[in-house]
Amino acid sequence: MTPNLDVQHLSKRIGDLILLDDVSFSLHEGQRLALIARNGTGKTTLLNILSGKEGYEEGHIVLRNGLTVGYLEQDTHFPPHLSVREAVMQKVRADDDNAPLRVEQILTKLNIRNLEQPVCTLSGGQQKRAALAAVLAQNPDILILDEPTNHLDIEMTEWLENYLGRLTGSLLLVTHDRYFLNNICTDIIEIDGQKLYHYRGNYEYYLEKRQERLDATNAGIDRARNLYRTELEWMRRMPQARGHKARSRVEAFNDLERLAKTRQTEQAARLEMKATYIGSKIFEAAYVSKQFPDGPVILKDFYYNFSRYEKMGIVGPNGTGKSTFLKLLLGQEKPDSGRFIVGETVRFGYYAQEGMQFDEQMKVIDAVRRVAEVVDLGGGRKLTAMQFLSHFLFPPRRQQDYIYKLSGGERRRLYLCTVLMQQPNFLILDEPTNDLDIDTLQILEDYLAHFHGCVICVSHDRYFTDKVVDHLLVFHGNGRVEDFPGNYTQYRETQKLRAAEAASPRKEAPTGKRDWKDSTPQSPKKRRLTFKERQELAALDQEIAALEAEKNTIETELCNSQIDTATITAHARRLPVLTARLDAASDRWLELSEIEG
Repeated sequence: MTPNLDVQHLSKRIGDLILLDDVSFSLHEGQRLALIARNGTGKTTLLNILSGKEGYEEGHIVLRNGLTVGYLEQDTHFPPHLSVREAVMQKVRADDDNAPLRVEQILTKLNIRNLEQPVCTLSGGQQKRAALAAVLAQNPDILILDEPTNHLDIEMTEWLENYLGRLTGSLLLVTHDRYFLNNICTDIIEIDGQKLYHYRGNYEYYLEKRQERLDATNAGIDRARNLYRTELEWMRRMPQARGHKARSRVEAFNDLERLAKTRQTEQAARLEMKATYIGSKIFEAAYVSKQFPDGPVILKDFYYNFSRYEKMGIVGPNGTGKSTFLKLLLGQEKPDSGRFIVGETVRFGYYAQEGMQFDEQMKVIDAVRRVAEVVDLGGGRKLTAMQFLSHFLFPPRRQQDYIYKLSGGERRRLYLCTVLMQQPNFLILDEPTNDLDIDTLQILEDYLAHFHGCVICVSHDRYFTDKVVDHLLVFHGNGRVEDFPGNYTQYRETQKLRAAEAASPRKEAPTGKRDWKDSTPQSPKKRRLTFKERQELAALDQEIAALEAEKNTIETELCNSQIDTATITAHARRLPVLTARLDAASDRWLELSEIEG
């Protein structure tokens, strides 16, 4: 079967940097192909080449005759004088009578409803969504999407999943959203070391087969290194060998040396950094209200007392006030009423959506050294700035590059490094997953899982949220904020359960009359937990784990001979309260668990 798109022996350089080396793959009708690679290794460049926006040195790209291509770029540009409707329609095929209605429907799904407003008044995220609507409305035969889920909230992302799942054409996309990859893709191609590897399955299949490939590669490198030591000794003993057999062995040795010196692909070592001490008082949101002039209500008499070592996720549709909540907490915005009371020991580290500000003429390593020359990991362990950057996938050569040479994703990774290097005890992350590659996300997830401090994270990445947080604030809009004890998947399951309970027909109340024809004694029905009791049980699971962790921490600190008197007094007061609450929570958990059976 003739592929819709065929790429053969493609090579691409930028200066002395080889991005693609002899890359070949095909895209067939109905195939949904994802491209995975680290930031800065050529993902966007490859998409630009395929769409005709960039050239290449070697190879062939063949597009089937008569097929149309739609391309969503990372950076979006619309003529500023046009309305939203005009700007989007300008990119859609004029001979399609259904296009105007399709454009309006897609824009509405992407929460852009005022189609007559000037396109230049849209935010950057809204413009990216408008560009996505334009590409989808084109109904192309081949759809190429570069990070389509950036700037989409979770509901929009799930809608896009369903939309792309119904496509009959071909899809090639770059995304870091792993649930999206798993639910959408039929194939995955990976660029690693300028080479391309093809996996015929979804993201879970890719992880399994990629690990098999790495294990086999590393085993081959180990064997080559063992043999290399033997051959190196032979080369040193017989430098003047000139026979045909000796020359063949020398040539084989050169090949063996190249393989033996190949860098083995390994997971970055776990990065457990020392956080500064954080007391039991974190922050209290005391009946906070906030509304912008002529805008929606963000918070209305909101109260919350944040716990020590809590890891909270904040989710909800765009425009409901998630980022504003973070700015209120940090003091960058003022509430209309109420206040945030922050503990004296809290030291914030803030990763903002718009927070990157670098001197582009500065080298990567110098930007990090401005924050710290050495990072204290605790226990006498330290990392230099170069070692720290290596943990976040900046090899020594890349550390010497100027910042203007970095890709957008590499800049976000560098920004993340500068935030973490300050060793905060309370991390506030606003959309940290946008533009980060999957390898960096895995490093960040592992770091947060072992972070000895507090975390608040705004994210639309469902996989990331499930891995990192144990508690959610769900912003529904108009000041309504739901407090949910669990991660995003648990929240979605609860939503489905609520919907099923609401849709199920009510059972008729018993009349009190007994049917004497049935003389069989009825065994009492086992009571099931109500919805609220199931919620309570889930909350108790989380609370007991947190209480036990805090109790263990206090007991460990009390055993420390270096502890100060004030801390001993605080712990002595807290410990009996903590123990009593833990006993009560455990008793209630047992009671509910017995009903659940």
